[in-house]
Amino acid sequence: MDDSSEPATLRERAYASFTRHLLARDLRPGQFVSQRELVAFTGLPLGAIREIVPRLEAEGLLTTIPQRGMQIAHIDINLIREAFQFRLFMEREAVAMFTVNASDAELARLRHEHEDMLAQALSQAPTPEMEARAQNIDWAMHDTFIDALGNEIIAKAYLVNSVKIRLIHQERFRIDGRVVPVMQEHLTVIEALESRDPQKAVEAISRHIDNARRLALQI
Repeated sequence: MDDSSEPATLRERAYASFTRHLLARDLRPGQFVSQRELVAFTGLPLGAIREIVPRLEAEGLLTTIPQRGMQIAHIDINLIREAFQFRLFMEREAVAMFTVNASDAELARLRHEHEDMLAQALSQAPTPEMEARAQNIDWAMHDTFIDALGNEIIAKAYLVNSVKIRLIHQERFRIDGRVVPVMQEHLTVIEALESRDPQKAVEAISRHIDNARRLALQI
């Protein structure tokens, strides 16, 4: 049996496990961690961990500090500004194309999903389950815009930045207690998409992303 792909598979599994633990807050921004500890977290061989360290460093998710070890990226003003600027560049183009190319059925699905979530949030007290669903709807809409481009290079770059954005959200302004305004902002974006006017949609997504950026910088 050809097992030549096994090392690459282990690397990808190690990378996916690292980012999953990071977003689950098992690993915290600014925390120092050893390769052995990452082995324990991921359950994968030390060799696979060693191979993903350069990638994590290149992506800005990990920094090796001499005589101290490896440090998980910490949330600071520069990271917030750069991550949101990158996100804005990506999503403005993606939304402009999505406005023209998305099917009516896809837009209807987005509207229904958000209106249903908003109605639920307005009719009952928030629960962790509700907020988790709302957060997934939030992230999924943005991912949908990028995925619709069908560009693997952009998708990979966006994914790395998305991890940073989600870390910022978790540390600075989680959706907890904010389901209603977030869904309302998204519905404003969806209304712009439905107009089939790319400029209007770009302006709507720009306001939405800028609101999130300013909120992150204020806290």
